[in-house]
Amino acid sequence: MSDIITIIDDDEAVRDSLELMLNMHGFECQTFQSGDDFLKTNVKDVSGPILLDVKMPGRDGLEILSEVLNIKADLKIVMMSGHADVAMAVLALKKGATDFVEKPFEATDVLKILRRLNQSKIEAQKDSQDKALAQAKLSKLTPREKEVMEQLVQGKPNKIVASDLGLSVRTVETHRARLLSKLNIKSLSDLVRISLLQ
Repeated sequence: MSDIITIIDDDEAVRDSLELMLNMHGFECQTFQSGDDFLKTNVKDVSGPILLDVKMPGRDGLEILSEVLNIKADLKIVMMSGHADVAMAVLALKKGATDFVEKPFEATDVLKILRRLNQSKIEAQKDSQDKALAQAKLSKLTPREKEVMEQLVQGKPNKIVASDLGLSVRTVETHRARLLSKLNIKSLSDLVRISLLQ
């Protein structure tokens, strides 16, 4: 993962051990001893996951969570909580935290969460690219081709499409062939898939 992981915890030993463990697994980190210190930075520039302790002096993790998500709603925030703080961590999930890990935790617990977040980010980027590509292809269709496509993806046979649009069956077949060619796809199921990405 190229994104920097942010660790926010008032316990220096926790910060140091987490940073060391994550560095050993190829992650780059930045650490803060309080949420207030973190909020002094430009939160909008942060793109990687945040490991945020629930109980801290000053504003607690819940307040910091709300503040950070107000600034940048798509950040992935993993709450870290001690045994007594589980109820608070569950509340944090309701307020928008992505996950929570209970202290004391194993290195593998944190790594599993971070790898899952990374995987979901990769999938979201791919979905976004697929959507942009589909929209670029669909923008090249004529209004008539779009009408034919809308009828076809509803599962209507050529004959019904022809009747609905006042066309000959032959014309619908021609439009259908053009659609597949323009969109560089081979089947009606591909056409349905690409139409859903509009």
